[in-house]
Amino acid sequence: MPHPFTHAARHRTGTIAGLATLALIASACGSNSTASSSSTTTSSTSSSDTSSSSSAMSSSDSAMSGSTDAMSGSDSAMSGSPEAMSGSDSAMSGSDSAMSGSDGSMSGMSGSDGSMMSGSKAPAGGGDAKTATSATDLGGMDGLVAAANKEGALNVIALPPEWSDYKEVIAGFQKKYPNIKLTSQQPDVSSAEEIAAADTNKGTDKAPDVFDLGTAVTLASLNHFAPYKVAAWADIPDANKEATGLWVNDYTGVMTVGYNPDIVGKDVTSLDDLKAPKLKGLVALNGDPTQANSALLAVVFAGLTNGGSLDDISKGVDYFASLKKAGTLSTTKASGQLIAAGKLAAVFDWSYNQLSATTAGPANGYTWKTFTPKGVTLGSYYNQAINKDAPHPAAARLWEEYLYTAQAQNFWMKGGALPILYDAMKKAGTLDPAAAKNLPQVDGTLQQLSPDQATKANVYVKANWAKAVS
Repeated sequence: MPHPFTHAARHRTGTIAGLATLALIASACGSNSTASSSSTTTSSTSSSDTSSSSSAMSSSDSAMSGSTDAMSGSDSAMSGSPEAMSGSDSAMSGSDSAMSGSDGSMSGMSGSDGSMMSGSKAPAGGGDAKTATSATDLGGMDGLVAAANKEGALNVIALPPEWSDYKEVIAGFQKKYPNIKLTSQQPDVSSAEEIAAADTNKGTDKAPDVFDLGTAVTLASLNHFAPYKVAAWADIPDANKEATGLWVNDYTGVMTVGYNPDIVGKDVTSLDDLKAPKLKGLVALNGDPTQANSALLAVVFAGLTNGGSLDDISKGVDYFASLKKAGTLSTTKASGQLIAAGKLAAVFDWSYNQLSATTAGPANGYTWKTFTPKGVTLGSYYNQAINKDAPHPAAARLWEEYLYTAQAQNFWMKGGALPILYDAMKKAGTLDPAAAKNLPQVDGTLQQLSPDQATKANVYVKANWAKAVS
């Protein structure tokens, strides 16, 4: 199958450092553009978010690592919740090494359940979970599982069920570790709000144990994270992880405009189409650009479309100011419910978030297509991190181990997101071809903010957004 984004290594908190050359595929939705058409947890809800900008703390703009495969299959790219990803363009590095860096345990994915093969059968226990930097510190995977079962609880935050198929990711973890009660908190909050929740609930059993963050917020919040290297560490490109394990890229998508052609009255062929008077109050972002990664990247996306650059996003802010002036920009955060109800005509969001709207349309009496301006392919990895003050430190580390198994990575891909271990799973034969068909097909070179660009963009938006759209 073709390879999605030919990745370039980068960090989750920074920006996708690399470039990805992808094949152009016509949208199955009939869109005129490059883009395609497109649960809750047992304990509670979750939310994935908006955090800051292209992920990856990688300092270089190095090109994405080179698999020739492309993001296969369907033209549809978006899945679930309207929020975003941050980060790096790099997808999996496809390292030949099977042994994970620090703990020496096998990083290859094991058979049908996708669980990581633990390098040793060390007895349970043997270390302090709060300071463990790999499973080895707790006696191997058996020890980590025993410690997590003893805690018996895990708090995740900002993981909407539809967002990159987090519904199945969470269900998979719960099935594998039934003795751990997973509580999914505040599914629709932004990356900035995830960190705020950790600060507000610090020292209590209500604090989030783990984070899923955009780049800008990741880079600004390093003092909140505990270093940890999962068993699959060696298979994750260096540019897609902080050297000590403070953060690691997890998945990415491409920024697109999703729209209802029946409300718009035609196929969208230009962002200027969204200024039509008939669309009054019907064009939305997935959050506030000053807090949410998806919304921030939408501003960058609009800037690139209007002659701006990754170094200067002012034209993106100007574009949304023009929508405000035209009366079409909504102040309401986009959601699948509003789309289904016909209360939004167009939404700027990640391709994987558009997928759920596209697939839900036929059964709910509407059509949802996507548009990406030619030559504008913007991505951003999100980042995983462990709260250094996690109330359930062993369960937090076990959650991270699970996310970097073939099972969880394939769930993300089923939800339309490109997982960081794509290349490694392809090499190991654990890639799910059916899930890969949900990955977006893009045209040209994938662009992503570097860490410095992400920080600069965040600063500019915070200083100029409110006055531009007020």
